[in-house]
Amino acid sequence: MTELLDRAVQTARALSPEMQDEIARMVLAYAGRGDAVIALPPDEVADLIEAQSERARGDFATEAEVEAVLSKYRL
Repeated sequence: MTELLDRAVQTARALSPEMQDEIARMVLAYAGRGDAVIALPPDEVADLIEAQSERARGDFATEAEVEAVLSKYRL
């Protein structure tokens, strides 16, 4: 373990158990571990499956649709 990672782990030990778990999930995801580190509710899983289907069909937003959404949030 590098010195920097060791310092990060030491710092994390002082955090709440919830924050420690959140950090652990991020590290596992970043490291590419195959286990699912986040459990999604069924409705979100369904949304992701539909989004993948849309992508496979090439069903993307038009430039005008993207611009309409972005214009709502520009300052």
